[in-house]
This record gives sequence, C-alpha cells and structure tokens, in this order.
Amino acid sequence: MRLVLLALRLLCLAWLWPVTLLNTRYSNRRRDKDLNLEGLGNSKFGGRIDYKLKKQDSTKTLMIKSEQLLRIKEHDFAIRPGFGGGAIPVGIDVQVESIDSISEVNMDFTMTLYLRHYWQDERLAFASGNNLSRTFDSRLVRKIWVPDVFFVHSKRSFIHDTTTENIMLRVFPDGNILYSVRITVTAQCAMDFSSFPLDTQNCSLELESYAYSENDLTLYWKNGNDSLRTEEIVLSQFFIEEFHSASGMAYYSSTGWYNRLYINFIMRRHIFFFMLQTYFPTMLMVLLSWVSFWIDRRAVPARVSLGITTVLTMSTIITGVSASMPQVSYVKAVDVYLWTSFLFVFLSVIEYAAVNYLATVKEMKRRKEGKLPSFDATQTMAFDGYYHETDVELTDFSSVPTDGGVSVDPPTFPTDPATNPAPAAGTRLWRRRPLWDYIDFVISNSYIIDSYSRIGFPLAYLVFNIIYWSVYS
Repeated sequence: MRLVLLALRLLCLAWLWPVTLLNTRYSNRRRDKDLNLEGLGNSKFGGRIDYKLKKQDSTKTLMIKSEQLLRIKEHDFAIRPGFGGGAIPVGIDVQVESIDSISEVNMDFTMTLYLRHYWQDERLAFASGNNLSRTFDSRLVRKIWVPDVFFVHSKRSFIHDTTTENIMLRVFPDGNILYSVRITVTAQCAMDFSSFPLDTQNCSLELESYAYSENDLTLYWKNGNDSLRTEEIVLSQFFIEEFHSASGMAYYSSTGWYNRLYINFIMRRHIFFFMLQTYFPTMLMVLLSWVSFWIDRRAVPARVSLGITTVLTMSTIITGVSASMPQVSYVKAVDVYLWTSFLFVFLSVIEYAAVNYLATVKEMKRRKEGKLPSFDATQTMAFDGYYHETDVELTDFSSVPTDGGVSVDPPTFPTDPATNPAPAAGTRLWRRRPLWDYIDFVISNSYIIDSYSRIGFPLAYLVFNIIYWSVYS
C-alpha cells in the first residue's frame, strides 16, 4: 500500500514540474523588464513609468496615467512656478463671443468670452519624441497651479458647463501651458446719460490677478493688439464702433501694485427706436396743441378738452421714458426735449386761458358802458370767433374821426423852446406810444393773441429743434 502511494506522489511531481518551471522563467523576465524601465525613468524624471510605454512618443500611450507622466505628486502645486525668483509672466488673449445684454437701469453689461492663459511651469515637463502636447480637461486643472485671474467690478460670472465644463488644459513637453476657459460675466459700466439717447458709451472689462502682485505675477497681452479678437456682434440698440485692448497698474494700500488688463469697447446708440417711441409722438402732441389756435375762442369745451388731453399725453410719455432709465441726478438730452415740448403744450393751454379771460373782461366792460345788449349763454356761443373784428377801430391813434368824418388833430400843449427846439424843415415827427397803449390794445382785441400764436408757437418750436439737434447730434 505504501508503495502505491509513493508511486502516485512521484507521478504528480513529474506532471507539475514543467508548469512550475515555465511560470518562474516568465516572472523573472517581467521583473527584469520592470527594473530596466524603472532605471530609465529614475535617470530622467526620478519616477516610475509603466512598462507599456512606447519608445516613439509617450503622449500616444493610453496606459500611462497623467499624474505619473506629469509627476504631479512629486511637487507642491500650491506654490507658483519659480517661487523665490522673479515674477512669472502670464500671457492673456481673449476672444469675445457675444455681448448678451446692456442694461441702462443697472448700468452693466453681460459678455461671453473665451479667456486663454499662457505660462510655463517646468515642473510639468515630460518626455516626448515628437514634441507633441497633451490635452486635459477640468479634472487635472484642480491638481496643478493656474493663474488666479478675476474680473474687476464684476457682479456675476460663471463657467459654462454644458455638456461638460468648458475648460481646456494643454501641456507641452517643455512645460509651456495653455489654459482656456469659456466664461459669461456681468460687469459694471459707468455710463454717462447726459446725451441720452444720442449718446456714445465707453465700457471696459478689467482683468487682474487676485492674490499675486507685480512682484510674483506679470499679466500681459500675449500678442499685443492682436490678443483681442471679436466675432461679428449685432446689438438691438447699439452699434459697436471699436474694440481695443489696454494695460495698466492698480494700487491697493494694503497689498501693493497689481498688473491690470483692459478690454475696452465703444458703443453708439441707435436713435431710430427712440425716434419712433419718444420723439415723433412728442412732436405730434405739440402740433396737436396748436390746433386750438384755430378753434373759436368761445368754444370753451373744445379748446379746454384739447389742451388737457395733450398735457396728459405728454405726462404719460415723460413717465414712460423715466421708468426705463436710471435715477440719475443730472439732466439728460431726452429730458430737455420732453420738458421743453411739455412747456409748449402747457403754454398753449395758458394762451387760451388768457384769451378767454381778456374777451370776458372786454365784454363785461362794454356791457357796463351799454354798448352791448345782454345775451344768455346759448346766444353767446352762437357768435363766431371773429365777431368783434368789425367793432375794432384800426385808425391811427394820431387822429380820431368825428361824427362828420373830419379828422381832428390832437390837442397841442405849449413847450419850452429852449428844451425842445423847433425841428428842421422836412422832418417828420414820431411820437413813441406808451407801453400801456399796446397792452390796452391787446386787451381790447384779445383775438390778436390767437393770430400771433399761430405764427409764434411754430417758429419758436422750429428754432428749438434746430438748436437741440445741432447741439446733441
């Protein structure tokens, strides 16, 4: 029995011996290859590289982990590149995709742009036979050092994240880095509305490092004036006249000087919208108020209703324009036009009040003198607007006709020859009438106010428009 068991054991050993020998040789060969690659990696980068690394180009190997290739765990990326030396230069270029909105009430604008950063970090250099770069997404950005650029005077901003975060990181073998991000930012714009809506606004978006002063980080435009690129931007109320870049310095008393970059753009407002919504309706209301000058002065309901309607309409237009504008403490160009037009409409109402009052005073005076019979209200409204024109005496004040039709010269008064020498022969004498004579003439003939207003109001409004559009255009 013992002999049978011993024979079985020998047979098992004879069968397992070749398999064990093959596994041992394969393991030794794999260990030797790992040691060779590890020695190669230690001699160049001080770290281990996966044994499946291709000899031609490390950037084409999918099996290499990014952290191993860039040796992220071997460095402290909380510290900027070149710490302890000079300031690290960071180049910036911007491509403006769109200007989404401009708000006069909030005095801000919203812009979508591509912000690209360029700098060099030798800690991220890697071996590449073809000198090709590697591109990463936002997951690697969180593990390395990136510039802390922020937007000065920004109110809101966010990075687009559909379908993934719009962040791109491209690392070159020599350590040069391109970091691009797509951002929408709402920033403040100090607008001047003194010429609104015939205004031109100059807004700027300012970029600056938040933590690093000029001693640690230098911001500059990567390609000079060509660093700012824009697509074709079409706005509803504005026309973009110019985009240009600029740079400067900003000083903070507690932290020092910082580099600051500016994206300046000049916008000119389209006037046609406001011509349709504000100026044309205002002109029509002023013209409509002049219709009362041709209406019978005795038609009180018609003239009063027309005057009140135009005044209320002008008030509505002024209120609507003010509601869409910021509450500034200075006068805007549209305010000048609206309030001057409102004054013309208001004066047309006051003109009729003066005409009606003077006509009433004249009729009451004639009734007291017994020159006019008494009429009730119905009979008075039956008269046309020019009833009293036949009763007006238009002869010269220098002579008064008598009942016989013979002109009688006015009485003469003795004068001192020393103070009033005799006039030379052939000289015509003119006597200046007192101001009260003109006032009394207008009061006695109130219809003349309507006649003068038909010419005076349009001429005055025409002169105002010429001056207004000349100054603000």
